[in-house]
Amino acid sequence: MRQDQEDPYQRRSAQVYAAADRAAGSVASPRAVLYDAVLLDRDGTLIEDVPYNGDPEKVRPVPGARAALDRLRAAGLRLAVVTNQSGLARGYFTGEQMRAVHARVEELLGRFDAWLVCPHDDADGCDCRKPAPGLVYAAARELGTTPSRCVLVGDIGRDVGAAMAAGAAGVLVPTPVTRPEEVAAAGWVATDLPAAVAEILRRQQAVQPSTPPTEPVRTALVVRSDSAGDVLVTGPAIRAVAAGAERVVLLCGPRGRAAANLLPGVDEIIEHPLPWIDPAPGPVDPEAMRSLSARLGAVGADQAVVFTSFHQSALPLALLLRMAGINRIAAISDDYPGSLLDIRHRVPVGVPEPERALSLAAAAGHRLPDGDEPVLRLRRDAVPPRPADVGDPGYVVLHPGSAASSRACPPEVATRIVGALADAGHRVLVTGGPDERAVTARVAAAGGTDLGGRTDLAGLAAIVADASAVVVGNTGPAHLAAAAGVPVVSLFAPTVPFGQWGPYRVPTVRLGDAAAPCRDTRAASCPVPGHPCLSGVDPGDVVDALRTLAVSGGGGR
Repeated sequence: MRQDQEDPYQRRSAQVYAAADRAAGSVASPRAVLYDAVLLDRDGTLIEDVPYNGDPEKVRPVPGARAALDRLRAAGLRLAVVTNQSGLARGYFTGEQMRAVHARVEELLGRFDAWLVCPHDDADGCDCRKPAPGLVYAAARELGTTPSRCVLVGDIGRDVGAAMAAGAAGVLVPTPVTRPEEVAAAGWVATDLPAAVAEILRRQQAVQPSTPPTEPVRTALVVRSDSAGDVLVTGPAIRAVAAGAERVVLLCGPRGRAAANLLPGVDEIIEHPLPWIDPAPGPVDPEAMRSLSARLGAVGADQAVVFTSFHQSALPLALLLRMAGINRIAAISDDYPGSLLDIRHRVPVGVPEPERALSLAAAAGHRLPDGDEPVLRLRRDAVPPRPADVGDPGYVVLHPGSAASSRACPPEVATRIVGALADAGHRVLVTGGPDERAVTARVAAAGGTDLGGRTDLAGLAAIVADASAVVVGNTGPAHLAAAAGVPVVSLFAPTVPFGQWGPYRVPTVRLGDAAAPCRDTRAASCPVPGHPCLSGVDPGDVVDALRTLAVSGGGGR
């Protein structure tokens, strides 16, 4: 493969694999917004936590609650309360007393569009008691939307777990009863309810352009030079740019090329390594940089939008783009860009990577078209048929490896997981790249089917799309699952923030030690002996996670 490679055959496609297509009870929305509704836990989130309270006189709103809720109402967001009330099952108060408490809550905080209550105790084994996702699904139906367009605010891990298991966003607002491990595991943490509301509204607004481009965009150059997963999560932003441009050219690196081939909205691809991005870079070759600058100049782009991860700099490429004669350049940059950028965008820490990229596209004047959900998508015509010899749909995919060994599941743990899944009646396919055949063979021997080295990325996407669930770490196949709407059991090493890199807008259960010493190190190789963040994963917890995601043994959902 040449360093500078363009594929003119890579055309836009309206046919996609999309998470919204598989979501239970999905309701198409004409508006391209992040959220339609905010779901709120009751005790400890809206009102002070009085255990098993059946007395309206004991209702005390948390500070700032009424003003925060009124901000959401003014923004057009629907509101629902989702609350566990096991006191009903235990006989501590009656349904009439509970309704009196709720009437008092509305008297103090304003009306809610829906109240969803789980009246059961843990021992009842219902599917509505948080962290089960039943209340979230029910609230979304009641409000006429989908879980992926909801955000749930709560004060304990059960609340966040219920949101994630339904594919909704979850915001943790810790109180003195919130355990430290719950805070560590949450992808989105706010100091209090008003702060949570402020960030919800900021994120909602950030993906909407304030002004369109001052001149028509005939050709847009978009850049995402990194691994396959990085390219996949940039997909919604690239579609937003494509909606406002006649032609989109994508510059990517060799590690992301296979994913670039799968993205809707791309007309042409230029492949070229960028040594300041690659994790094991060679020396900068001046001649290669001059060649790249000339090639980019030949694109004739009216605008360039440079997408990067939160720890990367867009400025080296911005200099090359200036040398190539591109006059309008947008990028996220905390560093002073001088005259290298026309649009210098900034994003707070913790925003999911797809939303981070969407906000840059919006700053450059682009938004997703109405009817296009802000989810990951793949071109249907780029994904081949699933191999017939893997059997009928409904299997569980286990992908133990990762390009970064710090994020891979230890083989001995993966082996035990396969055995536990097989014992629970699940049909397991073990996937991996050509260099992972020894690992996949070892892991699959415990009761799965070994597919190590048998597929490229597009072929893996086809296998993932027909799975009931995917068990995977923080690596590309997790994002393939999100693009297909397939639930994920995320064996997530905390070397990078879960809130930024976890599976996006798809039902997920996170496992692993979120507070392990490797947290936030961005280490590619495990810096702690014994890989403690994932070595302690209990295979039984994986089986339970699938049950939470409504994935049953035997391939049913």
